[in-house]
Amino acid sequence: MGVEEIKKRAVVAVIRGASVETIIPMAHALKEGGVTALEITMETPKALAIIEKAANVFGDEIFVGAGTVLDAETARAAILSGAKFVFSPTVRKETIEMTKRYGVISVPGALTATEILTAYEYGADVIKVFPAGSVGPGYFKNLAGPLPHIPLMPTGGIDMENAKDYIRAGAVAVGVGSSIVNPKKALTDDYLRLITENARKLMEEVQSARQA
Repeated sequence: MGVEEIKKRAVVAVIRGASVETIIPMAHALKEGGVTALEITMETPKALAIIEKAANVFGDEIFVGAGTVLDAETARAAILSGAKFVFSPTVRKETIEMTKRYGVISVPGALTATEILTAYEYGADVIKVFPAGSVGPGYFKNLAGPLPHIPLMPTGGIDMENAKDYIRAGAVAVGVGSSIVNPKKALTDDYLRLITENARKLMEEVQSARQA
């Protein structure tokens, strides 16, 4: 488990603002479209309960993790609730160490080459380049020169249009938020079908970019 698991899933749906009631239908819709990794952000009310429910319902079918994890204590709580990966917006050694101690995937957020290398040396599996939208796909190509051994994935500003560009630039996966699923919208049958269609299109774009 680690970078290969993230790479296999290819797309991580970043779900900010879900509820215990909405997470299962949203996850089903994403899974129907081929997206099988979900990041539940920890500032969401009852985030631990949401992670626990999704992990219990889907087991290994969907890779459920925690996002916006700012400290080691939150990482531990998320892991004990069933999170299989921990995403952070920043680099904190204690959070990475806690995540690895429990044998789950550590994906801290970094932007500069120094931050990225530091996170990797602390034991991170994949580095989340955040906010990726502010630097663009060309930044990934530039990083691949001096840091070709470090797995990178973008989040922040990734959508249906540009995801393929990041994959072509060397990203191992992409994190995508409201452009694929927006928890603030009513989960009507029509919107659930749209989530599935969005997921399917995004997966097709990513797989096509990998083969290019």
